Amino acid sequence: MAELRLSVTADPPAQARAALVAGLAGFHENLLGPADAVPLGVFLRDGCDAVQGGLWGRSGHGWLFVELLFVAEAMRGRGLGAQLLAAAQDEARARGCGGVWLDTMNPAALRFYLRHGYESFGELADYPAGNRRVFLRKRLG
Repeated sequence: MAELRLSVTADPPAQARAALVAGLAGFHENLLGPADAVPLGVFLRDGCDAVQGGLWGRSGHGWLFVELLFVAEAMRGRGLGAQLLAAAQDEARARGCGGVWLDTMNPAALRFYLRHGYESFGELADYPAGNRRVFLRKRLG
């Protein structure tokens, strides 16, 4: 076996990440069965087709993970975040998902998710310092 060396960089090459993802995906497939991740995008567009908000996530193993949810500041207060979340939940149900999970560091977003039936299942305190990152889930009926 060839000698291994350790390197640390602040500018990792994309192909190195791809190698890690491929290795981990193979391991998970052996452990959990075939990967069934399917991307999801739900977007709010204005008359010029510019994105003013949206939701980005992926479904897999019976859950939808919401990675990003954003509404432009000028568009807030109109219920658009709730519409994005509802559309994503509807699509998750159509994909056979039993639940949705996400995380947030924003106290206002946390209140928003709790109002929409999400419950906390964990948190990372002091991330960032003096704040917390909260992990939430919602079972879909």
